[in-house]
Amino acid sequence: MDPLWMLAAEWWWIAPTAVGAGAVTAVGVRRGRKRSGRRLALDAARSDLRDAQREIGERRRAVKVARAEHARLVAERTASRASTADVASARRALKQAEHDVKAAHADVRARRIRVGVEQAQVPSASQTDRYPLARLNGAHDAVIARWMDYETDAAKLIAYPAMSDGKEPAMAAFLAAASRARDLRPSSPSGVTPAEFSAYRDAVADLERTFDVAEHTAKARAAGRDPDAGAAWPGSAHDMLSRSAEALDKAAGAAASALAAWTARRKPKRDE
Repeated sequence: MDPLWMLAAEWWWIAPTAVGAGAVTAVGVRRGRKRSGRRLALDAARSDLRDAQREIGERRRAVKVARAEHARLVAERTASRASTADVASARRALKQAEHDVKAAHADVRARRIRVGVEQAQVPSASQTDRYPLARLNGAHDAVIARWMDYETDAAKLIAYPAMSDGKEPAMAAFLAAASRARDLRPSSPSGVTPAEFSAYRDAVADLERTFDVAEHTAKARAAGRDPDAGAAWPGSAHDMLSRSAEALDKAAGAAASALAAWTARRKPKRDE
């Protein structure tokens, strides 16, 4: 037998073993990169974008169902088998479904922007202090530090007592957000999934928002102002628009009923 073939027959197992070892090494390197958390925020943003895109499909289907139901009730009202209130309710449901689609599209646009931002902010391997989870922990700690400043500074404690009043609605909302962010904070940077990071990221964002509301409320009360005064007009305007839409629906229903009655009276009999 040819010596070359004899050598190949004797050492045939080397090639598969080398290929397998290379594959294991490559997988290990990729897993190590994922576990480092350097691209964690980007992975979470991409996952959120996929979820938002799926939500658009569901919202569009809901609009089709609401539109069909509204058309059915309009026809039923013409035949005097549905009331004007039924049609008005279906119309409100259709409007809400259409608003939900617009909100879903806006959500997708926002999440696309987040993907671009996170992609631009992926740190280098040596910038461990700029890793997504480290930055998020820093933002979390910063809010808690701002709150503790009110708790430990005697002057602020006297000037803004609402910041230490758990019965104040704004402060109660902040304390609930702080509890949730604390519970969702990963105990270790290793092994955090994109879904876990997204939940913690949203909890920290909610913590920042509720603290700003609580701080604004406390300062407004200390100055003798109503912290909710600025939000009264948008709510009243929304209620007014809703009532106007309902009145228009009722007027349209009355006109349709009158037209149907007039048509029935004008319709000639068979023997005529």
